[in-house]
Amino acid sequence: MNTTPIDAIARAVLYEGYMLYPYRPSSVKNRQRFNFGVLYPKSYSESQVGSDAWSMQTECLVEGGAHTRIEIRVRFLKLVARSVQKLISSTSDPDAMPQFAPVSSLEVDGKVFTSWQEAIEREVKVPPLNLEALTNAPVTWEFAFPARNEPELLSDAAGRLVGTIDRKQASVHGTVEIEAQPAAAGVFKIRVCVKNQTSFMDGEVAAEADSPSASDRDAALMHSLVSAHVLLAAINGQFVSLLEPSENLRDLAETCQNLGAWPVLVGAEGERNTMLASPIILYDYPQIAPESPGDLFDGTEVDEILALRILAMTEAEKNEMRNSDDRARKMLERTESLPMEHLMKLHGTLRDLRPCKEETP
Repeated sequence: MNTTPIDAIARAVLYEGYMLYPYRPSSVKNRQRFNFGVLYPKSYSESQVGSDAWSMQTECLVEGGAHTRIEIRVRFLKLVARSVQKLISSTSDPDAMPQFAPVSSLEVDGKVFTSWQEAIEREVKVPPLNLEALTNAPVTWEFAFPARNEPELLSDAAGRLVGTIDRKQASVHGTVEIEAQPAAAGVFKIRVCVKNQTSFMDGEVAAEADSPSASDRDAALMHSLVSAHVLLAAINGQFVSLLEPSENLRDLAETCQNLGAWPVLVGAEGERNTMLASPIILYDYPQIAPESPGDLFDGTEVDEILALRILAMTEAEKNEMRNSDDRARKMLERTESLPMEHLMKLHGTLRDLRPCKEETP
């Protein structure tokens, strides 16, 4: 699957809501993040009476035959808990362990390190599957990402140990269930279900969480698939638009049931070999405006407004944004370096102008 033509759209979906304006941890809207496309562990979802999803379902139509294959990729963010600890006691005894205490932030030689919830990208690739074979033998593809702990020592300019940064990842386990069924002559309905099967309250998982309570959202998020979405590619076949299907396929398109996913055609206008099932409602062939200088984590907002708001921040606010998250820092630096002519381009543009038809007398 060549994802290059659609990576910008997929990345916008992946990071939508990752961090919202004013892009600072102290802002209320950033204290409870990740509200789009979150698949929680099943046990947590059930403890919330199913109000928080643990699975998503994509159904769409494919025109194909005996040689048609379907390739599927599931993408999501996996959270990383970044905690900062300050050295509170040390000793010259090489066998003695230094003592640290957790802090919200630690300044070292003018640079501030803060506790925060980062994220890394994860992708599950399912090998191409024959469409007709899927009608007889559905496929369940399992995936797992183990827990990890990556400590980092912090030293000052003189080489003295002053603290640590711990980055912890919790384990995640899930399945991708794929099946197909004939829907009409040369048309198949394909169903893809992504499920978070992580045993949230068992063994290692309970030990990893700060609290073993199944109602702890922060702990559950560490074992969740965040901003989960599905990319589907048809080899020797074509997808049917669910928004604008041909008249003879309209009734079939209406039977597709999508839960937590909104499949649309992506790529060059008119191509029908790739679909993106997004947790955000999109239209066929969505595009990032060419004037956009880069990701803002607010894909539904206007770049100009956000850029001007970032530039209007106080130095203290910018420092908090800069020190909280590496992606936020890069966004700040990019915005501050925008030349005036680029800012003016964000104000608006005209596209697809057509001459008016002359009125006949």
